[in-house]
Parts: sequence; structure tokens; C-alpha cells
Amino acid sequence: MERRFAIPALSLLMLMSALTSNQAQARVFDINDFGAVGDGKTDNSKALSDAWNGACHSEGNSVILIPSGTYLLGPLRLIGPCNGRIAFQIKGSLKAFDSPQLGIDHWITFRYIDGLLITGGGLLDGQGSASWQHNDCQKNKDCQELPVTMRFDFVSNAWIHHVTSLNSKNFHFNLFSCQNITFEQVNITAPGESPNTDGIHMALSTNIFIQDSAIATGDDCISLGPGSENIHITGIACGPGHGISIGSLGGSPNERPVTKVFLRNSNFTGTMNAMRIKTKAPSYQGVVSDITFQDIIVEHVDNPIIIDQQYCPSKKCSPQVSVPFGNMHDILHILEDHLHAIHQTGEQKEKIQGSI
Repeated sequence: MERRFAIPALSLLMLMSALTSNQAQARVFDINDFGAVGDGKTDNSKALSDAWNGACHSEGNSVILIPSGTYLLGPLRLIGPCNGRIAFQIKGSLKAFDSPQLGIDHWITFRYIDGLLITGGGLLDGQGSASWQHNDCQKNKDCQELPVTMRFDFVSNAWIHHVTSLNSKNFHFNLFSCQNITFEQVNITAPGESPNTDGIHMALSTNIFIQDSAIATGDDCISLGPGSENIHITGIACGPGHGISIGSLGGSPNERPVTKVFLRNSNFTGTMNAMRIKTKAPSYQGVVSDITFQDIIVEHVDNPIIIDQQYCPSKKCSPQVSVPFGNMHDILHILEDHLHAIHQTGEQKEKIQGSI
């Protein structure tokens, strides 16, 4: 059966490309003009905040430029709505504080924005090693939040292109209630042993496109929470990490369905799983439907495909089985239809059959 997905608005992508290739068409807000210093030591939070406020309130389209250099930056919220579309051009490096930042859920947050480009070939350095030892929520009920490198809340029509995220303290990118977002040529890197460093996590978001990117983390390369709909993932190199996961689901009543997820032409190397659907045990009832995995290559992967209806990372959960999410036979049928597209050794083939 042919799958069709809405594509990102080409007019937006063409406009954003024009903003970066010909800055004369847009007003440029260079953070150095607002007092920033790229020495890796000076806190540039106010300079970037001032540049954002200027661009956001400026008529027409704007470019916020982070030039060459290393710019230390504290937790910051960049909030709209704005008067025009904004290109956030990272030529140098943005560097988080080398401290745990306990109790703070973000490093950089974009909120209530329509029309955003993040590009430039630069680096987001989360300095995560300062926080990983504090990521102990599975055994510590009093654990505190840790910063996500970049949050997108209520953002629409955005393109994250040609950037690198290194060593996040928590997730690298988090999408909440977003629509029409494209990640392309994004490089996400954290050590395999770093906890909870998911590459891209989303929930309550629609029309999300992730393509031609490399993701190596200590957790899921990509994770889809409740309300993820029309998700198109292609050309991903995942590993190390836990693979691509739908869930965990079922933790709350009346969760929005996860539906229309299409993963193709991707490689998994040295991961715990490749493709996983997981629900908590016990769980509230919900729906997972219309999931397609196609043309996937796995190498040294423990579970190429796994549906886990007793997901319990803390190992202290109730033995009660979770409630099935929709018609699991339909989901299995989709997976089995595409097993021929997975290149695996004989041992991996046995694991595939056992997983489903």
C-alpha cells in the first residue's frame, strides 16, 4: 500500500534558504553588536536575548547571526510570536555552562514561533558530562530535571538544517505541540553510556520530517510520544543508542494516538534495538496504528524489531500486563511485510522472529 505524507511548505524552505544565502534581503542581528564575546568564557545570555527581541519585533524577515567563536550561554527562552520569519544562523559554537543545572528543563527554548530556520553548520555544545551522574530518576524519587539542549514548544513551519548537537545534558531536541518541522543534515552525538540523551523526542506533534542525519546517543536516536502523527523518517544513521522508539505509552489516561509513522532507508549499527514499540505495565488503553518500517539495514543490533508491552526500566513495576494498544495483529502484519527489507545475519533473523 502506498503511503502519502504531507511535505513541508516549499515556499518556507525556499525563503529560509534565501535568508541565509543573501542576507541583504533580511535585517541581520549579529550578537556581537549586542555585546557578545566569543571567548568561551563570557556569559552571552543577555546579548542573545537582546538580539532575539530585536529580530522578533522587527518588521519583515530577520537573521540572528552567531559568528565564528565560542559563545558561552546560560538557559534562555526565545519567545514569539514574531513579526516575521527568523533565521537563526550558527556559524560558531554555542556552549552551555559546565555545571549540572539541576531543576532546569531547558538550555535553549523556542516557543510560539511560526517560521524558523536554524542552520549555519555550527555547534551546540551541551557540556552534558557535568549532569549525567545526576540522571538517576529510575532509583531516586527526588531527582531533579535536567536541561534539554533545544526545546521547541508550539512551533510551526521550522527547518533545522546543517547543525551539530554535542553531549546534551538530557534530550538533544524536544518537540511539544509542533507542526511542520523538518530536521535535515543534523548531526547528534553523545557517548553510548550517557543516560537519557535521546536525539530527537516529540509528543503532540504532526507532520515531522527527519532525514539524512546521523544520531549517536546513550538512549533513543528518535522517540515518539503520545500524539505523534504523520512522522516521516528517512536516511538516518543510528548508533550507538537504543534505536528508534514509539513510546513509552500508556502512562496516562486518554493519550492521543500515535499514527502514520513511516521509517525507511535507514541504518542501525551497534544499537540495543532498531525499531521498538513500548508500553508501560500496567497501562491505560491507547492506540498505535499505521506504522511502516521499510528498507532497513541492521548490524550488531540486539533486537532489530521489538514490541514490548511490559516496559519497565526501573525493574520495580507491577507484573500486570499492559493493555493492548489498538489491534496489535495489524501492527505485526505491517512489520512482517517488511522483514524482507532488513539485511541481517542468521542470528539476527532469529531475534527478529522472537521479538514479534
